[in-house]
Amino acid sequence: MAFWNTAIQYFWNDESLSVLIIALGIALLLLHFLREDRKSVFNTLIFFITCQALAFFSGMIHAMQFASAAMFREVAVIGMGIAVIRLCGLLVFRIVLPLTRLQPPRITEDIFVIVAYLAWGLVRLRYAGLDLGSIVATSAMITAVVAFAMQDTLGNILGGLALQLDNSIEIGDWIEVDKVVGRVVDIRWRSTLVETRNWETVVFPNSQLMKNKFLVLGRRSGQPVQLRRWVWFGVPLSTSPAQVARAVEETIFLADINNVAKQPAPSCVLMEIERGVARYALRYWLTDLTVDDPTDAAVRWHVYTALERAGIHLAVEEQNIHYVKENEKHEGVVHQREAQQRVKTLKRVELFAQMADDELNALADRLKYAQFAKGNIISKQGAVAHWLYIIINGEAEVFFETPNGERRSVNTLSKGSFFGEMGMMTGEPRSASVIATSDVECYRLDKEAFAGIMQARPSLAEEITHILVERRAQMDSVLQHMDEQTRQQETSSQQNELLLNVKRFFGL
Repeated sequence: MAFWNTAIQYFWNDESLSVLIIALGIALLLLHFLREDRKSVFNTLIFFITCQALAFFSGMIHAMQFASAAMFREVAVIGMGIAVIRLCGLLVFRIVLPLTRLQPPRITEDIFVIVAYLAWGLVRLRYAGLDLGSIVATSAMITAVVAFAMQDTLGNILGGLALQLDNSIEIGDWIEVDKVVGRVVDIRWRSTLVETRNWETVVFPNSQLMKNKFLVLGRRSGQPVQLRRWVWFGVPLSTSPAQVARAVEETIFLADINNVAKQPAPSCVLMEIERGVARYALRYWLTDLTVDDPTDAAVRWHVYTALERAGIHLAVEEQNIHYVKENEKHEGVVHQREAQQRVKTLKRVELFAQMADDELNALADRLKYAQFAKGNIISKQGAVAHWLYIIINGEAEVFFETPNGERRSVNTLSKGSFFGEMGMMTGEPRSASVIATSDVECYRLDKEAFAGIMQARPSLAEEITHILVERRAQMDSVLQHMDEQTRQQETSSQQNELLLNVKRFFGL
């Protein structure tokens, strides 16, 4: 019994219970809040328990009167101190500081913990009776040898410190090193971790980043994070560069495309001419560097639809192609089927419900196919355009912009809907904007195509005017929140004025 009492008294002192409670309490907190670091916490806790066992073992050999008991006990105390310092470091840098909105880099935590390890070791050596001055004086050669052997490690540590102090890179930055592009997720004492878009984590030694050139993508002093991207396409040489640039730039600037910046504005430039093709590049600014390829794809689709609407076709390199001429009868069947589809579409539009079949057939031949990508502004409020649109596929939203910039949704258009009739019939500016909420296919009809029919049958103007007045009253009731009675009064007062505008616009 005396043996165990002696062993416990040597192993267990007044501070042992407090240290045990602190270590276990911090470990429980870390295990609860730091799920991703549980393995590290478990390892530290096992190390602490091992040191406790070593301290108990030192008490046993002390009871047996072995001289080495003091050495084992001191090693155990140093080990327990290291474990507690590690747990305290995790608590402060992973839980406490983030709660105060401070998120120091991982290398800061590592350095503070290492300095605490060294300080604790020196304090215990001092308590053990060693003269620290003599140790420092006699260890110069050992220090030089260790420093030479660990020059790469020291270079990484100093490199990590330099990267942090001069803000060369920060966590969250996108960088390019040796053709590897990724986002910085951690800067440690030895290396910097970079995650690529391919779900790869690349480990760069800090000394490599200090010795070599690397690019920080999307960063410019005083500017938001955004990166210029290039979308290439080719068109025939017969199309003027001004026409191509105008069609593409206006569409991309007005379109609502995710992750495409409005400023600086997108620009389309002629880059080169070769093999009978003019090569253009649309340059735009990407605001989220994670989704580069999907955003490029969306921009390419907008470029394609913009060129198609402008009557500009993409060019390909010249190749030898064998054509097989189709049967003329088959071409006639296809043309007749398309004409019937267009006439059927026109009959669904109120404006043309009173027109005869021959008038509808003549009008169908003048329809132009137009395609819009999701996010395209099809019609802009305040713009003057003498076009009527008939949707054959997709959906669009009609919205009104108030003078203070507020955007108010008015209506949703789908297959069979039409809009822009007031601009085509009277030349008035657009009263609202229309944006494609999905890919939209539609027919477009301009004033010139409709003028011939109006000239041949002037009475058609009065029939169409009645429909136009109803459509305008519906729009006004939405924008001004008018009741039904007020809307009818407005309708009767506007009809004569609108009819005069239609006749004057078409010269009737």
